[in-house]
Amino acid sequence: MATNTMIWVIVAIIVAIGVVAVLAFLARNRRRHAQAEQIREEVGRETQRVEKREAFADETQAKARAARAEAEAKAAEAARLEGTAASHRDAVNTSREELDARRERADALDPKRSDEHGPKGDVDALDGTEARERQTETPTTRQRHRL
Repeated sequence: MATNTMIWVIVAIIVAIGVVAVLAFLARNRRRHAQAEQIREEVGRETQRVEKREAFADETQAKARAARAEAEAKAAEAARLEGTAASHRDAVNTSREELDARRERADALDPKRSDEHGPKGDVDALDGTEARERQTETPTTRQRHRL
């Protein structure tokens, strides 16, 4: 009987070890399950945060596109205005050249001119720039310059 008892004790120990192993396995699975659920909850919260950041990034990108389009429109408007200014400047230069040609023709017709600048060829005569400035002055302005 002692062998029989010994066998039963060994079997009982093996069964006890088996039960402990099964319980440890189940406990580990419960811990893993709880840990996996916790990770899933964190992922859910982080997903919401990431989606909010994505929405903000999309909104910022839309604002950037709008600002770029506005800048391109302003650049196009600036180029158009520069073209208009150049056109006006060309017209002014053409008009000045025509006026200079007419003035030269008048001088050729009557070389002895006498006007507010004095006789032609006078040493105190004004150059072209000063003459244009003088032409835009009013008598009151000329009087102030003399004072």
